[in-house]
Amino acid sequence: MKDIQRLKDISSQVRRDIIRQVHHAKSGHPGGSLGCADLLVSLYFEVMEHSSDFSMTGKGEDMFFLSNGHISPVWYSVLARAGYFPVDELATFRKIDTRLQGHPTTHEGLPGVRIASGSLGQGISVAIGAALAKRLEGDDHMVYCLTGDGELQEGQIWEAALFAPHYDLDHLVVIVDRNGQQIDGACEDVMDLGDLENKWSAFGWETHVMDGHDYIDILQTLDTCKQHRSNGKPKCIIMRTVMGQGVDYMMHTHAWHGKAPNDDQTTAALAQLEETLGDYTI
Repeated sequence: MKDIQRLKDISSQVRRDIIRQVHHAKSGHPGGSLGCADLLVSLYFEVMEHSSDFSMTGKGEDMFFLSNGHISPVWYSVLARAGYFPVDELATFRKIDTRLQGHPTTHEGLPGVRIASGSLGQGISVAIGAALAKRLEGDDHMVYCLTGDGELQEGQIWEAALFAPHYDLDHLVVIVDRNGQQIDGACEDVMDLGDLENKWSAFGWETHVMDGHDYIDILQTLDTCKQHRSNGKPKCIIMRTVMGQGVDYMMHTHAWHGKAPNDDQTTAALAQLEETLGDYTI
């Protein structure tokens, strides 16, 4: 039996970390970060086989790539809470010479980060490369890649979507954060994405729809993908989330895609999120 309450407790602390990082830096992307907290906590604390004794090659373990790199606050928090680097380093988010840049980079050597991301549309292609490398090495571990739904407006996404089924990359899992919002408004107003489930299926992917805030659904869907890793099909999960999940005034709007809360807004947000693991020191 999975310890769902443990995952909920970690996610609450991660959401506190997100708010505090963005507020302290006076910049960043809280909305999508809050929406993806439950997924990343589930991956790193329950699903993936990985080690905080980090290696760039990822040999012998599952690998994760963040394509929508602007939601770095949630990834940094999860990596720190999973032991990849000291939790107090979260206080350096977006500071000069920090390892925790606004979009993840590699030249500072932050454990857990294998590619610079945030230039949208590229993450799946990189994950495909990692999946191919694992096949050549006889390593059947999984490769996970998270993208935004607005990111699917990039053409390179669909080139990658053609490539992975052609080469039977069945140990690759692409997760689309389907919150329906992007920087300029609702995705359907900016560029309608249509029926994503049927689109990915038509490209030859095993496609699932998942509630990104229901831990049982998250764990069951990810387990199904892992159990099907030898069926010849890459996996795509359309993950339904709410942008700003956990902070009432940030939810269901693109307004908090890339804006930091002020002092009063931060106080209001933190009042809604339980401190479960201890806040990092500023």
